[in-house]
Amino acid sequence: MIIPCIDLQAGRAVQLIRGRKLRLAVEDVFGLLDRFRDYSLLHVIDLDAAMGRGSNARLVGQLCRRAPMRVRVGGGIRTAARAKRILAVGAEKVIIGSAAFRDGGVNRGFLSRLVAKVGRKRIIVAVDTQGGRILVRGWREKLSLTPDKVFSELESYASEFLCTYVDAEGTMRGTSLRWFRQLRKATGLPITAAGGIRSAREVRQLEQLGMNAAVGMALYLNRLR
Repeated sequence: MIIPCIDLQAGRAVQLIRGRKLRLAVEDVFGLLDRFRDYSLLHVIDLDAAMGRGSNARLVGQLCRRAPMRVRVGGGIRTAARAKRILAVGAEKVIIGSAAFRDGGVNRGFLSRLVAKVGRKRIIVAVDTQGGRILVRGWREKLSLTPDKVFSELESYASEFLCTYVDAEGTMRGTSLRWFRQLRKATGLPITAAGGIRSAREVRQLEQLGMNAAVGMALYLNRLR
């Protein structure tokens, strides 16, 4: 399944190369809901909140309420109260990234509180990597951890994982199917793959691994063929 992505920065939908260099920006964010209306799932990520540079909370809420499909929201969700507010405005699930890790390991305390407040079934943990190691803080900080070392522990707190191959994010050069095959062997939970996916062939290959494909740049540029 293809899941379109709306990444928010300063009130616009943007596509960045490896989370840093701006490639394109869409001012009409709500117009994207119509453009993606035939898809059953949507990812909305608040990049400003993820990077600690502000918030698009109001816009996130509006997108959740207006979207004709199920919406999953991530970016800067660091408290159970924030997660509850996002779910209350209509998100199906919350995506937890940096807050899932602390002091170089899994943040068990926070994740336990989150599960107690919203339930494991409504939590996705983002395990994003570059060079095989997990990234946090808006992809600005690299941990010594690798996904295979933490998946088994994180499984107690999540219903599924979102795994972005940041090495290829936004490059339109294709993703690493080899990397996602390794991830598939490391956990039994559902995985949504992201990062550089550019073709229908890659989407099909990911589906054969039992993975959804979160796609941004290729959809925005109308190049997913």
